[in-house]
Amino acid sequence: MSKFNIDNDTIRQLAELLDETNLTEIEVAAGDNRIRVARQGTMVAAAPAAAPVAAPAAAAAPATPADAGSHPGAVKSPMVGVVYFAPEPGAAPFISVGSSVSEGQTLMLIEAMKTFNPIRAPKSGKISQIIATDGHPVEYDEPLVIIE
Repeated sequence: MSKFNIDNDTIRQLAELLDETNLTEIEVAAGDNRIRVARQGTMVAAAPAAAPVAAPAAAAAPATPADAGSHPGAVKSPMVGVVYFAPEPGAAPFISVGSSVSEGQTLMLIEAMKTFNPIRAPKSGKISQIIATDGHPVEYDEPLVIIE
C-alpha cells in the first residue's frame, strides 16, 4: 500500500474556495496525487441565461448554456473559478457583444485560488454572445462566450 500524505492546508484552501464561489466540488491534481473536496446535500444554482429560454423562440435565438458548449465558436472555461469581465472593479470590460477580438486577446479573467488567470481568444472574430455572468462562479468546460 502506497503512502499518501494529506496536506490539510490545501484541503482547507479548497474548502474556502467552495464557500467563496458556491461551487459544489473542486478537484486538484499534482502528479499522481489528487484531492477532491465536495459538498454534501443539494445546491440549487440559478442559470444566468434563464431569460433567453423563457423568451419566444426566434430563428436566431441565442444559444442556451446547454447547447452553447457544442457551438464551434464556444470558448470554454479551462478551470473552476469566478469570472470577471473587467481588469478591476469600475473599469471598462474586456469585451462586449458585437465587439471584434483578435486571437490571443484577453476576453476575461478567472479567479482561482486567489490568482487571476487571463482567458484569451482562441481565434479572431466577433463576440456574438456572452454566456457567463460577471462575478459568478464557472465550472470546468463551461461555455463562457461565443466567437463567430
